[in-house]
Amino acid sequence: MKWSGRFEGYRMESLRRDVISGIIVGIVAIPLAMSFAIASGVKPQYGIYTTIIAGFLISLLGGSRYQIGGPTGAFIPILLAIVVQYGYEKLLIAGMLAGVLLVLMGIFKLGVLIRFIPRPVTIGFTAGIAVIIFSGQIPSFLGLRGIERHDDFMSNMGEIIAHLTTINIYSVLTAAVCLVIMLIMPKLLPKVPSSLLGLIVSTIVSVLFFQGKVTTIESAYEAIPSSLPMFTFPSISFQTAMELLQPALVIAMLGGIESLLSAVVADGMTGSRHNSNRELIGQGIANIAAPLFGGIPATGAIARTATNIKSGAASPLSGMIHGIAVLLILLLFAPLASDIPLAGMAPILMVVAWNMSERKHALHMLRLKSSDSLIMGVTFLLTVLTNLTTAVEIGLLLAAIIFVYRMSTELTVKAVLVSRDPQVSVISVEGPLFFGAANKFEELFENATASKSNVTIINMRGVPFMDASGEHQLAQMIDRIRRDGGTVMLAGTRQQPLRIMRASGLAMKIGEACIVDQPEEAVYAAFARLESGNNN
Repeated sequence: MKWSGRFEGYRMESLRRDVISGIIVGIVAIPLAMSFAIASGVKPQYGIYTTIIAGFLISLLGGSRYQIGGPTGAFIPILLAIVVQYGYEKLLIAGMLAGVLLVLMGIFKLGVLIRFIPRPVTIGFTAGIAVIIFSGQIPSFLGLRGIERHDDFMSNMGEIIAHLTTINIYSVLTAAVCLVIMLIMPKLLPKVPSSLLGLIVSTIVSVLFFQGKVTTIESAYEAIPSSLPMFTFPSISFQTAMELLQPALVIAMLGGIESLLSAVVADGMTGSRHNSNRELIGQGIANIAAPLFGGIPATGAIARTATNIKSGAASPLSGMIHGIAVLLILLLFAPLASDIPLAGMAPILMVVAWNMSERKHALHMLRLKSSDSLIMGVTFLLTVLTNLTTAVEIGLLLAAIIFVYRMSTELTVKAVLVSRDPQVSVISVEGPLFFGAANKFEELFENATASKSNVTIINMRGVPFMDASGEHQLAQMIDRIRRDGGTVMLAGTRQQPLRIMRASGLAMKIGEACIVDQPEEAVYAAFARLESGNNN
């Protein structure tokens, strides 16, 4: 996507729309940025820094006209696990490494590969992440004290159960105020950011009625500074890079998936078309830059991107303005954020988790009672009970095994005699000839060729794909027929299998004259050979 294409037909009216949408999205992004940061185990201002730096760069350099970038809920369990295991400083390094990986993915045009992740896997881990986010906000909602954060779901649930006796009724009331507003306001005032309004009202309630009785940002994390932090390049050694390579790979993979899904949603809403590889490069550069100012990993945010479009955005400038708007709000109003209660932020993330849970799609897939249901269920459970890396690896492996099994069952081999005496027979092969079906092909072929014929025509029209294993098995079957004194002809062979056979030398072994386009042509040629007495 050329830069000029992203601003094609831009006018002053377009600028007005971008300014309005950018400010609206900036206001929506602030409570989410702080909530995501806290849930990820870091200070709330780091989420704001991410929104400013990464949000600006993703819009400036990405491949979508409407993409809004920043911290997202999908990252929460990953980032929290990294913070618990390695600490905040190493989270910044992991984020930078993930940025480098995203840039490389874009340069080598690997954006298309992310599309091959099966939908049951994405639904499974997205629903699992939603459960982790929702459950992670229970302590703040209830105001539980003495909670220790862990990097696994069961330990965190054990902490909640063990500390239920410390429930704070003032925190519950504060959280309930925010939750009620978030549930009601979208119906009454759909254009007003319900999360921001809920946070403001719950903060006012907390300050007026529950002062000193509810945990706030200042009491938990200290006051939010009204400026960006100084530029700092983290100290990275080869050993540290190797230690954080796996977390960086997970961040890059999930960031790539999330950003491209968001870009696809934007395309569907606007009729535009994003450049996936440029989007990955933009996301990568943003994730390299954000940690230099204390920011955490960022990606395309589907809900904020949709809000940007609905607010009238005309170009990537709206996303850049969104970052600038957040910066101005930070500079002017940061001191006011100190009194925000953590209980008032918990419902925001709970609603985010509910909205991202893919519950409708998950229930639909469960009703299918198919192998896809199994893949989704396994991925979901592993995401919740182990970690996202294990869940995706096992989910993809299970999907691959099931796919190979399905393809192998599609293979059929049928024999058709074209004369009363079996001088000429046609063997029709249907389905892919690959490693998963090689043994089955041998068995079916032997059954189909039990009756010896002078000429055996193999109809390959129904074979869309062949790999080295399939080619080897076919060669063995042809050798067996020729050892018994028969002649083999191939008919209707498609380009890909024919290319494999020519590369391996099998086509030369059969003879180009015995490889014809149509089965009928092969039958006529076979009888001509028999009449002439040439069966070689």
